[in-house]
Amino acid sequence: MKYYAVIDTNVLVSSLLKWTSVPGSVSRHVLAGNIVPLLNDEILREYHEVLHRPKFHFPKEAVDTFLQEMARLGIYVEAGDSGCILPDPKDAVFYEVVMEHRKQHESYLVTGNLKHFPVQKFVVTPREMLDIIECS
Repeated sequence: MKYYAVIDTNVLVSSLLKWTSVPGSVSRHVLAGNIVPLLNDEILREYHEVLHRPKFHFPKEAVDTFLQEMARLGIYVEAGDSGCILPDPKDAVFYEVVMEHRKQHESYLVTGNLKHFPVQKFVVTPREMLDIIECS
């Protein structure tokens, strides 16, 4: 079964910091095709900007390859305004993309920062996303 999910940037950072972590498992599910990433140009720009920050010391080639694969596997969703005010306006695009895609398909927003988003059953932690996959 395939799952659709917007992956918050913090999950990708955690994945690349420790590939054997729970967030790393989410990223491995993306690369294996079990989770179809929901993207748009704004999300990809944020991924690129954050993952290339010098403080993380991620190899540029590894980040570029990872992001190219996510872009290849992903579905592009143009998001409309959800009307929801979030604590960090930069997070709005993640919520708007999942809300738009949910109009047609069950979709999730996977984040390590639940408090940044409204409490919704489809806003899940990486562990919860893995539980959803494993219980299907």
